[in-house]
Amino acid sequence: MSDERRATVLIVDDEPANIEILAEALDEQCELVFATSGEEALELAASLRPEVILLDVVMPGMDGYAVLARLKDQPHTAEIPVIFVTSLGDVVAEARGLELGAMDYISKPISPPVVQVRVRNQVALHRAQATLRRLAFTDGLTGLYNRRHFDHALDIECRRLSRGGSLLSLIMFDVDHFKLFNDGYGHLAGDDCLRSVGGVIPTVLGRPTDIGARYGGEEFACILPETEHDGAKAVAERIRAGIAALAIPHERSSAAPYVTASLGLVTLRCRQDTTPADVIQRADEQLYAAKHNGRNQVCAVDL
Repeated sequence: MSDERRATVLIVDDEPANIEILAEALDEQCELVFATSGEEALELAASLRPEVILLDVVMPGMDGYAVLARLKDQPHTAEIPVIFVTSLGDVVAEARGLELGAMDYISKPISPPVVQVRVRNQVALHRAQATLRRLAFTDGLTGLYNRRHFDHALDIECRRLSRGGSLLSLIMFDVDHFKLFNDGYGHLAGDDCLRSVGGVIPTVLGRPTDIGARYGGEEFACILPETEHDGAKAVAERIRAGIAALAIPHERSSAAPYVTASLGLVTLRCRQDTTPADVIQRADEQLYAAKHNGRNQVCAVDL
């Protein structure tokens, strides 16, 4: 690769001989990871976030089509480019893979120069697209995801989790008396405050599937897929405590002499009729309760 950073490539094939051929072609230019089953591939893709996946179509159990569908169904793996590995001349397999979202295909028997070029092209494209996504989905002040990405991710999670009736937790919170903070300390200090508050979120969210975002103004949100109520409540409390521990002076606050936050949490089991608006409304109701009860606290409901 021309980039100084070697790309991580996941090779998925149940035949060791095929893995060896692909590995020999790519070993000098990529960091390689291997999986011999669909289930193992999904686990590695979720944990390692490779930049390209070489995926064999024909495998026992979960075949390449099923693996690709699952990859595209998960927000944290949907953007990873997949190159299908098919038998020479299997036009039906190639077409079906492309329809499901594969970016390219490689025919067996493997040609090392073709593998190298196609992987190199997909890495370059993936990195360019990742840069554009960061610009489009990142809040310029805090570096967190922005409202656009939050809305997109919450919609995907509601639909995904509803298929299995799985749990979803959402935390909504904002800085207590932030207008008074701006009035007293100025807007530049307010920006510094929001950056510091936003910086607490990544230190608390521990899983790749968790999403922290700036919802708007002084309000923030955290999406916690497949998270039980007690676990989500512990996350919310760590966020609250982390913000308080910043000890940013706020003489005009009625909650404390330093910057604090009020947090609302909802945990629910997604159903077919669950919408992002429903989840946000429930979390907002708890946020309002936290403010009404004196601020600098977590209010939560388990539905």
